[in-house]
Amino acid sequence: MRIDIRQYIWHNWRMPSTPDVLPSSVCCTPVLEAPLSETEARGLAHVLKALADPARLRLISLIAAQPRAEACNCELVEPLGLSQPTVSHHLRVLHDAGVLERERRGQWIFYRIAGSQLEAVRVALDPHALTTVTS
Repeated sequence: MRIDIRQYIWHNWRMPSTPDVLPSSVCCTPVLEAPLSETEARGLAHVLKALADPARLRLISLIAAQPRAEACNCELVEPLGLSQPTVSHHLRVLHDAGVLERERRGQWIFYRIAGSQLEAVRVALDPHALTTVTS
């Protein structure tokens, strides 16, 4: 049996990880209180760009509304009314931005919201977010 080199390359190829995921340290630099560094601005813009799509916002809402706050990618196609490849693309964009966490269970991938990333965005946009949450 011969292994086709193209098959080998395809299965071992990985997409580069996105270094622009918002680090947790950005949460302490509210946009309206202090100038953002270039790295902070790039990270925040990456997450906001991922969130700035109606289908992605609906995906986040659908996942959060599930009883266990997680959903299989197969459960999200019909409610969204988009094709499976399109839904998978949107889920990947949200995962790459750090908004969703994913876990493979057999052949299915389950997604849940990464609350820390959304909280970091909220704090960066609202200088009073920390005091609002604790009061």
